[in-house]
Amino acid sequence: MKERGIPRHDYLIKDAAGNTIGKVTSGTQAPSLNKAVGLGYVNTAFAAVDTEIFIEIRNTPVKAKIVKFPFA
Repeated sequence: MKERGIPRHDYLIKDAAGNTIGKVTSGTQAPSLNKAVGLGYVNTAFAAVDTEIFIEIRNTPVKAKIVKFPFA
């Protein structure tokens, strides 16, 4: 996550235009990184590292990005 918020199971993943491109499968706060992290599925067109995505948390898009594992 690039902004404050924790991605939770079944939250929608959206692109900058607000189109649904995937779904979160799990997420939590990572104390060792001092950040929220999540896993999910996205359409392959949006799966490139550093792609900006948005997690819809309580009807609000929260900025995130695709990263390599382990989280960087």
